[in-house]
Amino acid sequence: MSDQAEHGRGPVPVQYHQFQISDEDGPAGPDLPREHNGLIEVQDGIATIHTGIHTGDVDVTVTIHPRAPEIEDAGWDEIVEVSLHSASGELMVRGLMDDLDEELPVLSFDGPGDYRLRIHARGRDVATDLAPDETTEWYLIQVWPAPAREAVVLRRTDSYGATVRSP
Repeated sequence: MSDQAEHGRGPVPVQYHQFQISDEDGPAGPDLPREHNGLIEVQDGIATIHTGIHTGDVDVTVTIHPRAPEIEDAGWDEIVEVSLHSASGELMVRGLMDDLDEELPVLSFDGPGDYRLRIHARGRDVATDLAPDETTEWYLIQVWPAPAREAVVLRRTDSYGATVRSP
């Protein structure tokens, strides 16, 4: 694979403030409580992204890389890196109860194994707890193969994330 990122973009349905990243054949990673970073939680083998909106669609862009890309933090409110594992090579973004209308790229593009995900979020404070008709939240998920390591918070500035982090 070249250094040029492959990518996909599309709407992802949100219910109950969340959408997920999971691998149907096995746990995605060790438990990580949402209070740790306010954006992503890993419980029971499923990674859950916490949104400001209660119900609706968020705009998600996925980019896949052969190695860690440069950090692009301009315009993002929250950025967290986590390691996830794909048992089947089918680690994917999924709606909580709905299938995606358009398929985003498989995150585990290099087959089964460990991957690093850098998840960016913006707009979670715009329509908190609502079900807006238009898109108010955007997410960028950058992914590359990498050995598992601890989660790292690169930016946390939105009010919604602060309420999730509060005990």
